[in-house]
Amino acid sequence: MSKEKNKVTREEEELSFEQALARLEEVVEKLEQEDLPLEEAIDLFQEGMRLSKISAAKLDKVEQKIQILMEENGELKARPFELKEDNE
Repeated sequence: MSKEKNKVTREEEELSFEQALARLEEVVEKLEQEDLPLEEAIDLFQEGMRLSKISAAKLDKVEQKIQILMEENGELKARPFELKEDNE
């Protein structure tokens, strides 16, 4: 299998989260077809993995921007969202 097929294309990278998710759903529907040729199934699987990676990266980026409202002394204050590490 070619490493080129595993690389995220510029077109895929430019997809919005919603577009990537919609395409991923299309890929899954096609993969669920019983009469899908093996080569096509492999190509779709690779595309699905790339779309999954893109979607996860976009979610990570958004999480870094999220702000949590905290009530301090009767006032709501915004502070950056902090991810807790599993190893803490």
